[in-house]
Amino acid sequence: MPLLNSRYRPPWYLRSAHVQTVYPTLHRTVRMDNPPVRERIDTPDGDFLDLDRFYRGCGRVAVLSHGLEGNSRRAYMLGMARALLRRRWDVVAWNYRGCSGEPNQRPRFYHSGATDDLDTVVQHVLRGGLYQRLALVGFSLGGNLTLKYLGEGGTRLDGRVGRSVVFSVPCDLASSAMRMARWHNRLYMRRFLRMLREKIRAKNALFPEITDDGYETIRDFRAFDDRYTAPLHGFADARDYWLRCSSRPLLARITVPTLLVNALDDPFLAADCFPMEEATANPQLFMETPRWGGHVGFIAWNGENEYWSETRAADFLEDV
Repeated sequence: MPLLNSRYRPPWYLRSAHVQTVYPTLHRTVRMDNPPVRERIDTPDGDFLDLDRFYRGCGRVAVLSHGLEGNSRRAYMLGMARALLRRRWDVVAWNYRGCSGEPNQRPRFYHSGATDDLDTVVQHVLRGGLYQRLALVGFSLGGNLTLKYLGEGGTRLDGRVGRSVVFSVPCDLASSAMRMARWHNRLYMRRFLRMLREKIRAKNALFPEITDDGYETIRDFRAFDDRYTAPLHGFADARDYWLRCSSRPLLARITVPTLLVNALDDPFLAADCFPMEEATANPQLFMETPRWGGHVGFIAWNGENEYWSETRAADFLEDV
């Protein structure tokens, strides 16, 4: 049912996919009134996750999931946290395994389908009984993770999980990986692979069998996922990983109001990452496709330094 008309209209000089994608990463600064409290929690398999918690004692909380090679302190995470804090939400911004500045303790790290770790965070946050309502917000990889979690949970989700908003989501991993391998994304691809190599080198210090020997031959996500992601996480190869971890096949099973925002000019997303049919068929899935916005961009200029995506997410979460 819900295909939404978007009201996002950036100034003409921001109507470039690459400006929208690059500018916030390189130039945006988000200042918080109060720093978060860092909390470390254990995982069932003997590892750990680091969380940044912003407390206001609000009785409701939003859990934020970052993108590939991101962390809880990225500008888009802090911007969303600040927008929700202003509207009287507590916020938990979590770091995936190995993304908080310290290598995790198991051979596995993180990937697009690791919903067990998201569930560990959700259950930890709800366990204390402080919150009657929990919302999920995800960006890029974290958006796919969020949608997959909601689809897997279906009607079995904790009733306190109320609404969800996700941005710039590669909900079909195979087509997104193929698009990222194209020449116009080569600079982004090189940056991601360079950052991932640092993860592999850190992992090598704990597990000598995980090496970066010959890493320079890896030019795209398929090669990286074939060599590292698939064998470390129980998949046959990259295609098996993409197939089993894409959220799109699970969208029909989402039972809580969920807003999916993918910009039509997103340089990372192929046509299969715009699930119009699924949104039309599921009354709980709201699909919004702004003409502009790039990948996790959605820049806006205002006195609050609040991007359009942050205002949009807060409005959707408030609309009970």
